[in-house]
Amino acid sequence: MLKNLFPNVDWQAMWEATLETIYMTAVSTLFTFIIGLVLGVILFLTAPNQLWANKVVNWLSGAFVNIFRSIPFIILIILLIPFTKFLIGSIRGPNAALPALIIGAAPFYARMVLIALKEIDKGVIEAARSMGATTWTIIRKVLLPESKPALISGITVTAIALVGYTAMAGIIGAGGLGTLAFLDGFQRSREDVTLVSTILILVIVFAVQFVGDFLTGRADKR
Repeated sequence: MLKNLFPNVDWQAMWEATLETIYMTAVSTLFTFIIGLVLGVILFLTAPNQLWANKVVNWLSGAFVNIFRSIPFIILIILLIPFTKFLIGSIRGPNAALPALIIGAAPFYARMVLIALKEIDKGVIEAARSMGATTWTIIRKVLLPESKPALISGITVTAIALVGYTAMAGIIGAGGLGTLAFLDGFQRSREDVTLVSTILILVIVFAVQFVGDFLTGRADKR
């Protein structure tokens, strides 16, 4: 029945492309979470009247976040081709897409981390400081626990954006469902291949959203 509905779909190739998309999304989300969290915490702590108040560091980290957050992803991929080739040795395949995915998404998540940390009651932080807690203790015991629901919600939104980024990366041969939809579907006028690829991307997005909503609900103790 599926063969009649989608005569041009190679299901083995579709399965492999789906796994590549999941791989790119999962790995880039993990590194985006780590880098974005670090950047967001630095932005927060180096702001005026904070524990590590430092105008220079705050300005530099803020400039980095704003610049890379503002560059359209498709342009960022092209700009990073020399760096990607140096780092990975190729500009094709799932691994070659990772630098652009991470560099494109980490600043976006860093800004969401900063927003989440700013929502924390200042009284809680001041109470921890008055009891002699170190900065590292405040980060571990106050900042991260208090902002956990927002951090999870933020990385969920970022992961969904990354699924879309992987599809755009497919245009330059990064692999995954984006490449399959573009090369085997659009360029060869096989609408059924493009349709199935799109449906599978939506399934991945819905799965990420479901998991993210579940974890956010578990983390939110209010």
